[in-house]
Amino acid sequence: MKAVLDPDCVLAHGLAAIRSQYQVPPAFPQPVLEAAEIAARRIPGEHVDRTDIPFVTLDPASATDLDQALAIEASGNDLLLRYAIADVAWFVTDGDPIDAEAWRRGTTLYLPDGKASLYPPILSEGAASLLPDGPRPAVIFTVRVAPDGAVKLEEAERALVRSRAKLAYETVVDSELPPQFAELARRIALAEAARGASRVDPPEQEVARRADGGYALAFRARHPSEDQNAALSLAANLAIAEVLQAHHTGLFRVMAEPDAAAVARLRNSARAFGIAWPEALPLERFRDGLDAADPHQAALMLAIRRAGQGASYAPWSADAAPWHAAVAAPYVHATAPLRRLADRYVIRATLAVMNGRPVPDAVSDAFARLPKVMGRADALSGQIDRAVIDLAEAVILDGREGETFAAVVTDVDMRGARMQLSDLPVVTRIDAPGAAPGTALQVKLVDADPAKRALQFEAVGDGA
Repeated sequence: MKAVLDPDCVLAHGLAAIRSQYQVPPAFPQPVLEAAEIAARRIPGEHVDRTDIPFVTLDPASATDLDQALAIEASGNDLLLRYAIADVAWFVTDGDPIDAEAWRRGTTLYLPDGKASLYPPILSEGAASLLPDGPRPAVIFTVRVAPDGAVKLEEAERALVRSRAKLAYETVVDSELPPQFAELARRIALAEAARGASRVDPPEQEVARRADGGYALAFRARHPSEDQNAALSLAANLAIAEVLQAHHTGLFRVMAEPDAAAVARLRNSARAFGIAWPEALPLERFRDGLDAADPHQAALMLAIRRAGQGASYAPWSADAAPWHAAVAAPYVHATAPLRRLADRYVIRATLAVMNGRPVPDAVSDAFARLPKVMGRADALSGQIDRAVIDLAEAVILDGREGETFAAVVTDVDMRGARMQLSDLPVVTRIDAPGAAPGTALQVKLVDADPAKRALQFEAVGDGA
């Protein structure tokens, strides 16, 4: 997802500099494009016909790289989620030019002014995308969801599917979705609560024009259908993780809980925003009560999302059980193969074990190599996101030099004090000798430099 939305294109010059600095690929090499054109004409030959199932897709209105299509039906007291995932592996052969380029990229990179896709558009936005303009090859995962939200993968098969509609978060109405859509999402949320899961999905930041002609960082409210749709993906990824772990194979997404220092910083951020956080209330319970419709709470949700020790990938190992703290369960990435390299191999492994076949050697070998490749891609994506946020913060504060802001020091390290502005979702550093975490400050903006993506503040008094 893009870290910041920029509907008025006020970040254009700075974004061009970010693309250059981080060497965001501007296009695909010609051999990759030529191979993709040939692959796009490949006729499915190992897929059963499931075009009678009434699949629909649900994504942002502008999206054309559609990884997932959904259909839901009742089965006694259970619900059956049929989750069709783009069959990227049908178009990409191990070692071909498309595959080699995907290994170089690792993920799709998102910026406010566009993306650098993992695969050429003729595939990612055409032949492999689950668009509603004809049959598409897919892998259908059939997931049984019990009344308490427990999930079980019952089947995985290659199939031809036909999406009935390209639905959008912004405009979808309940009558366009399967009748059980909201109930399935509710069950998954119920199971999350029972496990003590702590996923946080903050709204996206957006550069918005103010009445005085300047700009501000605002938050775009999340649509309820976004969170419900995320629950479907979670259900599939949890069910797949359980199967792969039982078969001693797979590539897992793992993450540790935020450490004590991170929680202390978050408590100081809450204080900066004027949000009460009782000392005895643990983070996992506190964040469940945050409201994304409140700008200050939305900003704190964003801080919580960034406060973890970082998710990474790990192949199955007999020496360490895979665990994802935010999900509170073993977890994989399998539902976005058009955007993440790792998903293509997790899907291939799942198809194998669910159909009584050995996992291909090429997939097992990939599991050993992917953590480094995906880690590098995730790090690059994070650096770009941070640069975009720094740029947006500098742009919105440009011209406000001399103004005074309330702030709270969130933590102090060898680089000085880090502070959270109380009225803006801005975290930056300041030279404030002697300031301890939790110190309230009044700070003056000395300089906002969009070209350098930098802010400079000085303390002007006690903010208490």
